[in-house]
Amino acid sequence: MATKQTAKKKTGAKQASRTRKAPFGTFFLPGPTEVRPQILETMLQPMMGHRVVEMEEMMGRIQPRLKRIFKTERPVYVAAASATGFMEGSLRNGARRRVLSLVNGAFSERFFQIARSTGLEADPLEVQWGKAHTPEMLESALSRGIYDAVTVVHSETSTGVLNPIQELADVTQRAGDVVLLVDSVSALGGADFRTDEWGVDLVLTGSQKCLALPPGLAFCVAQRHILERAQSKDDRGIYFDFLEFERNILKNQTPNTPAVSLLYALAAQVEAIEVEGLQKRFDRHEAMAQRVYEWVADMRENRGVDLHVLAPEGYRSPTVTCIKVPEGWSGPRVAGGAAERGFTIATGYGAMREATFRIGHMGDHTLDRLESLLEALTDVFAT
Repeated sequence: MATKQTAKKKTGAKQASRTRKAPFGTFFLPGPTEVRPQILETMLQPMMGHRVVEMEEMMGRIQPRLKRIFKTERPVYVAAASATGFMEGSLRNGARRRVLSLVNGAFSERFFQIARSTGLEADPLEVQWGKAHTPEMLESALSRGIYDAVTVVHSETSTGVLNPIQELADVTQRAGDVVLLVDSVSALGGADFRTDEWGVDLVLTGSQKCLALPPGLAFCVAQRHILERAQSKDDRGIYFDFLEFERNILKNQTPNTPAVSLLYALAAQVEAIEVEGLQKRFDRHEAMAQRVYEWVADMRENRGVDLHVLAPEGYRSPTVTCIKVPEGWSGPRVAGGAAERGFTIATGYGAMREATFRIGHMGDHTLDRLESLLEALTDVFAT
């Protein structure tokens, strides 16, 4: 027994060592994504109090850059949490009684379940995994006049589907006193999102996807009428009370103790994003997505490997692609083959674990590194 335990420890140590030594550009999960070493190094700076002038100055540098990423004039709330926290907060502050949840994958289903868990009445508007919601579907559902809030996931990470947020926001605006609560966790920073121009009532995201930061920070923009709703609610909670976020962010502070090390990384990364330029960043993500689609088509048409992109054309996320495997293959088998060649990708998610695999081409990844991954995957299917 002792020998087996020792062997397991040695194996674990070897795996940890390989992880530490892996070069940047080999980790293609659809979140958390890979973080550049230069950004990780910024987190080694010393601690500071979160009410000191130095912290307020750093937040003062971060805020305008976050606003430009979200394309909003409203303040961007920053929380030490996963994006799930702001999913719950969006409902506790922004929904009154009955919610319509657009469900087309695992994370939109999660938004629906969160709505129910907060005590709200919630109904799902479901479409098949791999499909998107259309404005016509939403308009029909809202015509009943019984909903005051709609939840939707912009980029459904489990399927690689991109919902048409601008068109869906147009529908909710015409519906009257209905707000649109958007999870853009795996899209914002990698796909164009125009919060104010599109009339989005609330949008949230996390640090570990297209922003290419470690997990642990969440961001949210809430329009003023969301705050008016929050003010009328006694059950909005404490940690994600938007009125407290608003009051504090106007002073370049956070309501609760922030993750100081992560804020150092955030300050450096939003500056780097600004140097790259948002449009160039979007173009890079789109180019990576298109290259994956080309590879899938080449594998099917020229190499006899029956691969297919799950999401239909016109509704594909530029940040994550979900690929259906041929008969005789499985998502875990493909991911395992990639791991043997030094690359990390994801299996399918939930019910689609066996039938698909996923490539996260987001954050600071480049076409050159993506090419290396695709070469490795070509070799996987050749064995």
